[in-house]
Amino acid sequence: MRRNPITIEVLETLDAIDRRGSFAKAAEELNKATSAISYAVQKLEEQLDIALFQRQGRRSVLTPAGQLILAEGRDILQTTTRLANKAKEVATGWEPRINIAVESNTSYSTFFSLLNDFLNEHPSIEIDIRESVLNGGWEALEQDRVDLIVGAPGPVPLQKGYRAVPLALADLVPVIASHHVQAKLAADPEKLKLFLAKLRRVITHDTSLVNVARSKGLSSDGRVLYVQNIDQKVEAILAGLGIGHLPRKRIQQHLDNGELIALDLAEDTDNETFLAWKISNKGKGLKSLTQKLTATGGLLAP
Repeated sequence: MRRNPITIEVLETLDAIDRRGSFAKAAEELNKATSAISYAVQKLEEQLDIALFQRQGRRSVLTPAGQLILAEGRDILQTTTRLANKAKEVATGWEPRINIAVESNTSYSTFFSLLNDFLNEHPSIEIDIRESVLNGGWEALEQDRVDLIVGAPGPVPLQKGYRAVPLALADLVPVIASHHVQAKLAADPEKLKLFLAKLRRVITHDTSLVNVARSKGLSSDGRVLYVQNIDQKVEAILAGLGIGHLPRKRIQQHLDNGELIALDLAEDTDNETFLAWKISNKGKGLKSLTQKLTATGGLLAP
């Protein structure tokens, strides 16, 4: 098989010539003789049977073919640089990627703000985020589909080797749309108790695939509308399709403008949530991220 003449070294040479504008300045940057730079370019042109540069006054300017090679080549150079950095990180205990499951009720604005701080400190670590509901996060952690779960509801599964840190309680509000045919029940707690079970519930699917799915909140006589995420649940309740619990931070504007009405229910709902990961996971990136998420001003309860 014929050897590919386009090497990392020659791509670095083309990049330096283009940025510095001359073979001499590129040679100075790369700490090479100008003759070595000229020879490398000439050899590549001969092997590809194309011209890569043309003279414009004192500058060496890429031909269209040269521009194509350099544009694609710079992507390769960036990829190899990231690869080298990741290899160094892995060798020193820094994982290249962290997979995170974020419970749908979590305050995304707070979480992503903290994640931005983390990535500014560790820009080469890739983050893969997915949404989870109820048992889904715990199951994903158990099956190693994620390294960290954020905002997973209690109770914490026992004897699984998890490190679980309590977070702020999820402030969930039972609501009904102001134009719902039974919206008047919100102002009459006694009638609400009588008709509550007859009102359709809007439920977010538990994202667990293997374990027994569960649901929390209001009961009904079987009239249920299932949705995939909290955004769909908000829109379904706003449309008057049913009632359900929603995170206050997601719907405060709808409560303020009267589109949604809070239901006065005498309920004792356990909304404890957790940040959790496997104790066996010794990645330095995960350790740094969990420290940031649990630091003062983070996701912990005040």
